[in-house]
Parts: sequence; C-alpha cells; structure tokens
Amino acid sequence: MQIIDFHAHAFPDPIAERAMPALEAEGDIRAVLDGKVSSLLRSMDAAGIHASVVASIATRPSQFEPILRWSAEIASERIIPFPSVHPDDPEVVAHVHRINRQGFRGLKLHPYYQDFDLDEARLRPLFAAAQDCGLLVLCHTGFDLAFARVRRADPVRVLRLLDAFPELRFVASHLGAWEDWDEVERHLAGRPILMDLSFAIGGIGPARARELILQHPPEYVLFGTDSPWAGQRATIEEVRRLDLGQERERLLFGDNAARLLGLDAAAAAP
Repeated sequence: MQIIDFHAHAFPDPIAERAMPALEAEGDIRAVLDGKVSSLLRSMDAAGIHASVVASIATRPSQFEPILRWSAEIASERIIPFPSVHPDDPEVVAHVHRINRQGFRGLKLHPYYQDFDLDEARLRPLFAAAQDCGLLVLCHTGFDLAFARVRRADPVRVLRLLDAFPELRFVASHLGAWEDWDEVERHLAGRPILMDLSFAIGGIGPARARELILQHPPEYVLFGTDSPWAGQRATIEEVRRLDLGQERERLLFGDNAARLLGLDAAAAAP
C-alpha cells in the first residue's frame, strides 16, 4: 500500500535551527523532528512513506520569492513542495500564476499566521486565481494552539468559501477544523470536501475520529501528519488502529493523494 503524507512542514536548515525553538515556545509543544528536509526523509524511510507534501507559510509578502526558490530546490519524487503566497502581497494573483507555471501542484495558506479570515473579500482574487489554475490549496482550518480562539477558518467559513468558488481544489486540514469537530460534523461531514487527518486523531480521540471519517466520502479523506509536530510512523499506527477497512485505508493513505497530485499510483507505491 502506498503512503503519501499530504501535510508536512520543513524549513531550510539555517532557518529550521532558529524557527523550531520559537515555534515550540509559541505553541507550548515539543516537535518530533528538527524541521529539516533531511530529517523528514529519514522519518519517511522509517515509516514506509513514499512522498510528503512540504507546505510552507509566507508570513509576509517578501517571503514569496525565497520560499519559491527553496521549494524548487527541494522538489523531488519524494518531496512535493507547496509554496505560499501572502494575502497582503500586491502581486498575489501574479504569484499564484507563477506557482502554477513553475509546475507546483498546490500552495499553502494559514489564516492565523497570515492574519486573514477564510471568507473575507480581499482573498477572492487569490482564490479565483488558484481555482483558474487548478492548484490545490492546503489551508489550516479550525483553531490553532498558538493563537487565541478566534474563528478565522471554521466550517461555516469553509462552506462560504466553497459556495463562492465551487471548483476550488481546497483541502481543509486537521479533519476539517482543528478542535472544532462538532461544527465539522454539523456542516462538513458527508459533503464532497477534501480534508486531511493531520494532528487530529489525538485531539478528537480515536472513537470520534473513526466516526467522523466514516461519515465522510472515502475519496475525500487524506492521510497527513503535520510533521515535525507529530511522528509519521506513529500517525500511521493511529490510523490503522481505527479499523477503517482495507479499501478506505488504501484510498486514505495514498490513492486519493496520488490522484490529486497527478502521481502514478503504482509508481508511488513504496
């Protein structure tokens, strides 16, 4: 069975050495890895993961160019970078199109680190460009442990966004909305909306996670870990203990991601 981690993070080595301790302090959390690509690859080898989507977050517009360059440097069969744009970038639409022209399959957004509400009007040109390009948009949804509990990307906002952009290839991370899973069940479960499992099972609990996953269309659930914040092998074991069934596991662990990313499912098998 192929396994693709649809939600991981890494940094250039010098930045990782500075950023990881600061991020650990902000979120009051201890990372499993050191935030370097080399460490992620070793973790993937140990876990039997063929490929990981490495999502970057531009916390200011000036970071677009360095993130794009680094993303191109690390791209490989096993590392699939999603660069990032910032909503305040005056060239955000042009930059979305550059991400597409350079062959990247998607981009990453984070409402808290980038200071926006998911359904606000100023992001419409960004989402329209992503929709026109057919790019995947991997977005943090739900609350964030490093920020106050302000609703910036809750399930209702997800629905408003997708009502406005019905062809947008949007992935709601953390099982639809981190630590807002009652609202996920109320508004998103059962709908054809992509969501990944990153950093969710431990928070929601295995029984509730299984229940929510089984309510959702099997083609719309993706395996993700949020590495370096969670262990890849440990997350695989968490999912397998849910006893979702062989067919749903096959789709969740890799086939859904391979389809979305345009990968050959057979070639992606480890």
